[in-house]
Amino acid sequence: MAHDASVAEPLVGGLAHYGIVAEHVTTGAAALAARPADLVLLDAGLPDLDGIEVRRRTGDAKLIMLTAPGDDAQRILGTALGADDYLPKPVSVRDVVDRMRAVGGRPAAPPVRACGPLTIDVGARQVRVHKIPVSLSPKEFDLLALLAEAPGAVVDRHRILQTVWGPEFAGPGRTLDFHVASLRRKLGDPAWIENRRGVGFRLTPPA
Repeated sequence: MAHDASVAEPLVGGLAHYGIVAEHVTTGAAALAARPADLVLLDAGLPDLDGIEVRRRTGDAKLIMLTAPGDDAQRILGTALGADDYLPKPVSVRDVVDRMRAVGGRPAAPPVRACGPLTIDVGARQVRVHKIPVSLSPKEFDLLALLAEAPGAVVDRHRILQTVWGPEFAGPGRTLDFHVASLRRKLGDPAWIENRRGVGFRLTPPA
């Protein structure tokens, strides 16, 4: 949970690539009213309740705290309340997943996504078209997995960049287009990924 949507929303989308279903709430009160979770990712700087107070009332769930860089006071209090790990903000999806695995918050069975003859094994990070393996770079896989969350739905460019490359990405402006072009070639048909000019991209089986 984090009150900053620019951090939380890309993180929720990125965690979905690894089969992790995350619920984003923006306040301590909403966190306390939410359904129980296996693991809580807690921003220590919530706008209503102190993150430490939220932890005091969330029971035995595994806990990773997001703290301001160098905030030793919050780390000390969090340790006293049983936090399992800490991450300084800003965070990357990969760092969060690695820490979740370390504290036991990884789901047992990441999903296999399908779109026509295309299958994506999220846990094994393997892609097949007509049962033939397709070798992708890590970013190509993350991009394809994001589009495959809802085949046929347009994913806007901003969300793709935030989720696949991270909120702090400041690379070349054509990076996404280059990866889409490469992904089309590797999938064997440019019709797999449709460009909605000025909006984003969607995954759809070729006719």
